[in-house]
Amino acid sequence: MGRAGTGTGGAAVAAAVAGPLLLLLLARPPPATAGDCGKSDIRLVSEQFSQAPQKLSFYSWYGSARLFHFRVPPDTVLLHWLLQVSQSGGPMCSNVEITVYFRYGAPPVINPLGTSFPANTSVQPSFFVKMLQSNASINISHPAPGDWFVAAHLPPSSQKIEVKGFVPTCAYIFQPDMLVMRVVEVSILEPNVPLPQTLLSHPSYLKIFVPEYTQELRLELQGCASNGSLGCPVHLTVGSATLPSNFQKVLTCTGPAWVCHLLLPSPPWDRWLQVTAKSLAGPHVSVAFSAVVTLTACRPWIVNFKQLLQSSPNQSCNASTGLLSPSPGYQDLGRNIRVGGGPFCLVNYQVMREDMDVVSVHFRPMDRVSVLVHSGMPSVMRLYLNTGMDSGGSLTISLWANKSMISNNTLVMVCVNAASPFLLFNTSLNCTTAFFQGYSLSLSTSSRKAKLIIPYPETDNWYLSLQLVCPQSPEECEKAKVLIETTLYLVPCLDDCGPYGQCILLRRHGYLYAGCSCKAGWRGWSCTDNSTAQSTAQQRMATLLLTLSNLMFLAPITLSVYRCLLVEASIYAYTMFFSTVLLLLGTLVFAMSLQLDRRGAWNMMGPCLFAFVIMVTMWVYRCGHRRHCYPTSWQRWVFYLLPGISMAALAITIYTSMMTSDNYYYTHSIWHMLLAGSAAFLLPPRDKHVEPWACSQKFTCHYQICKNHREELYTVT
Repeated sequence: MGRAGTGTGGAAVAAAVAGPLLLLLLARPPPATAGDCGKSDIRLVSEQFSQAPQKLSFYSWYGSARLFHFRVPPDTVLLHWLLQVSQSGGPMCSNVEITVYFRYGAPPVINPLGTSFPANTSVQPSFFVKMLQSNASINISHPAPGDWFVAAHLPPSSQKIEVKGFVPTCAYIFQPDMLVMRVVEVSILEPNVPLPQTLLSHPSYLKIFVPEYTQELRLELQGCASNGSLGCPVHLTVGSATLPSNFQKVLTCTGPAWVCHLLLPSPPWDRWLQVTAKSLAGPHVSVAFSAVVTLTACRPWIVNFKQLLQSSPNQSCNASTGLLSPSPGYQDLGRNIRVGGGPFCLVNYQVMREDMDVVSVHFRPMDRVSVLVHSGMPSVMRLYLNTGMDSGGSLTISLWANKSMISNNTLVMVCVNAASPFLLFNTSLNCTTAFFQGYSLSLSTSSRKAKLIIPYPETDNWYLSLQLVCPQSPEECEKAKVLIETTLYLVPCLDDCGPYGQCILLRRHGYLYAGCSCKAGWRGWSCTDNSTAQSTAQQRMATLLLTLSNLMFLAPITLSVYRCLLVEASIYAYTMFFSTVLLLLGTLVFAMSLQLDRRGAWNMMGPCLFAFVIMVTMWVYRCGHRRHCYPTSWQRWVFYLLPGISMAALAITIYTSMMTSDNYYYTHSIWHMLLAGSAAFLLPPRDKHVEPWACSQKFTCHYQICKNHREELYTVT
């Protein structure tokens, strides 16, 4: 059973268990209104999209989550996610809770570990569902067309290092399928042109094109009647649903028709706006009305860059000399659109986009001067983040106000919005447009700098709106002007993940996004959370333990040389050296296999079993040859063999069951010392007929350099 959760309300989402009948139900159109006569709507067609399944991982950083990227087609009225989970590994695998996130326009920003984000970072709550090993479904009515992302992961990792082969290998496979129901016949609402509509059993699907520089949209129902009587039982849904936040406008018209209207300030520019009308009347009751839309255009005041470029460097900061009236193309926003004859409503500063690298963009005003902020109208900058490949980084906005130009009673308000700019600074400061809750910043004499970080910004055009306000004395703002310097970047990782992290570029098919992989106990989105971080002394101690603990092998090396066991001495010296520098040359087959999978059970057990078989075979052979078992003395068992076997068993126990990512430096160092100690105890004794350190006497067949004293010639025999 799936459970849905989010920090924000208003999302038209439902979670349900998907049964075998689910696919049959999806082939039918969505539930009709109360007046439905049971006939299917021929205007609706269904489509299905799927991606290859992925194996889920326990969460430790953002790269642990599995990302899926879908594109919802235009005119979609119903989006259905079918979430399928399968398990492999046998009955020993337990049921685990799977978390699935959904977001429109960009990958979801998640924080399963509850770590802190960098300062000045704005993060919206994520919409997610939790499910076990059973299929679940999510329905979204009137979804926004474009990019949708799904991310899934297992619970946070226990950080325990397990040896493969001793624990069951469990795999959890996740696959989301996207099924959409879209309209093939949509009526287009033109500005100031009434569009008659009649509702009976099926809803009416309308759409409006909102051109650039639209300041306000007004939607009104006129002449509404139900079976010839007055009244307007109509339910209107305007806009598209997005996650995690949903700003769809819902209007229920039950009173007289002349009061049924909707005002949308700063609607999204240069796109289609969906409108769905449903009847609230009973069965077999028709509702007739005319829909009228009115668009109020905004007159932009465009900066003349040619004049600014021709001016001298000393005059380049006087931006007021570079303002011209709008061009005819901006004055005429289209047929039947009413352009206000009053003053201009914004100053348009054009911005140049400079692509630096993958998910790395620099935005700057084309005149290379500061942005001049007035009190009468907002100064607007547009950031082009609509390529489809810009949502995998972090948008950083840094602002700085000139101290000499800002007074004590003035305040520079800044709003950052997607799809359309915020223009109503004179009436409100909440940075809310028709379908987007913007990010708010402010500059004053006490705080002349402001910074905003938006991880994974939505794929869209983003707008930076700035205006000078004087809450206490409005008359001071009439002639005041402030120069604001801007630093606008899109970066893969903030500050390149800092000194304790690594910025890693991740890929899902052709889509690229970045994440930070932290080390030394640092955590968080940009590796800035030091709640579990190791101090410098702890890091040095861990390094010294892992390296110097290998010096314990000096004991078995010395004993091997003392007892003339040169092969054993060379093996221990090789192990000590390459374990000290954490480097494997791969000259031995076992070393190569160990490097490929250091925690594989057979990479350890294979050499051990091979050596054990050889030792047992030789032991049986020599016992039979000598007519007695080795060793014969109890001192050898008590003081050498049993302590060595105990140390080896303890080392194996620590290696297989007690090692975690947090205590790795200490447990692995103990493993080094116990392993070297057991080797020293388990070495065979010195041959009684050989003197200590007299290893050369054992080699009877070797080259000798002989000297002929008579001829004084050297020969090799």
